[in-house]
Amino acid sequence: MPTRLIPYVKVLVHLLCLAPFLVLLQRYRSGAFDLEADPVASITHFTGDWALWLLLVSLAVTPIRRLHPRLSNLIRFRRLLGLYAFFYASLHLATYIFLFSGYDIQHAFASLRHGHPSDLWAQWLTVWPSVLDDLKKRRFIQVGLLAWVILCALAVTSPNFLLRRMGGKNWQRLHRLVYVAAIAGCIHYWWLVKKGVQLPMPDTIALTVLLLARLGWIAWKRRRKPAPPSPVRFPIRAE
Repeated sequence: MPTRLIPYVKVLVHLLCLAPFLVLLQRYRSGAFDLEADPVASITHFTGDWALWLLLVSLAVTPIRRLHPRLSNLIRFRRLLGLYAFFYASLHLATYIFLFSGYDIQHAFASLRHGHPSDLWAQWLTVWPSVLDDLKKRRFIQVGLLAWVILCALAVTSPNFLLRRMGGKNWQRLHRLVYVAAIAGCIHYWWLVKKGVQLPMPDTIALTVLLLARLGWIAWKRRRKPAPPSPVRFPIRAE
């Protein structure tokens, strides 16, 4: 990809990544969710699906760019895709906290309009015990929260100045946890759906292929790594 085209492609990537969010807003404003049996579950699955899909696409950037030198510029889109994955993961978490847990979001907005921001915290204290109880009892929430915490750490440390502050090796060690986040995301999906439902299977297969590609690349690099030169031995001559 020519370097001069990258700014235009980035704009396109932004639009494509924001499209699901705009669809979500449009469905909310049009009242489409009111016609569904469980609108909160619909929003939860929608945001969770896009978080996992974008995370897998971001992981696919590296193996794809290795296929040909002309694809090397794809690396410039990996961080962008990862940040959008975190964005949708945060919407997924917010849906649980502000819609599923019983948080009165309409009352919260009304409190802000009337100059009572303290009501936001008071409502959170009301729903926090049920949220904490869910976190203790439901393992799919635990592993999902683990995935979100990892993505949050990666998003916070994504700017270049933090990369320089942390050092390249430390930054790379931290950002390799993205694979742990993806695995946790797939496990979260499997534990969320009912037994026998195979909806998480395509995502799991895609992640397995990406992990195998990663392991294959590491093994190939190790085999190509030149062996250290053997020490030169000089014959010892008797005096």
